Amino acid sequence: MEEFEGLALPAYYDYYETPVKMVPTPEGGLMAWRLDRRTGGWRPANDIVDEVLFAMGGDVFVRSADQFVQRTEEERGSYLTGEGPIFALYETVKAIEDVAIAEGRAYTAEEAALIAGIRRRTFVMFEEQLQQAGDPGADPTIATAAS
Repeated sequence: MEEFEGLALPAYYDYYETPVKMVPTPEGGLMAWRLDRRTGGWRPANDIVDEVLFAMGGDVFVRSADQFVQRTEEERGSYLTGEGPIFALYETVKAIEDVAIAEGRAYTAEEAALIAGIRRRTFVMFEEQLQQAGDPGADPTIATAAS
């Protein structure tokens, strides 16, 4: 873990219901990335750093690495469509969610564990694809740090 002006990096947030991460740069600075719901990739978000760091309540929340991974995949699974193994896993999560909603209940411990495990897996898969496509904000290692 590195620090930037007293802030331990990487740092993870929910900013108006969108995952945001702040990571150290090689020069000793900080770079912020915000999830792009249209693509599932990351877009630079240095313009919101002060608002995220100095927000007093409201719609900005600090998240652990695991919470960040789960939120990111919850968003990707909700907003993105496509073909292939990642989207098949998103459909599996959606099927589990649909059953619990239809039955008017919370997830069982087994369902919650299965969803969390699938989301960690899809996070790594999605981030690896983003890296291969050249997305500078992609980092599949967050999921390993989170577990």
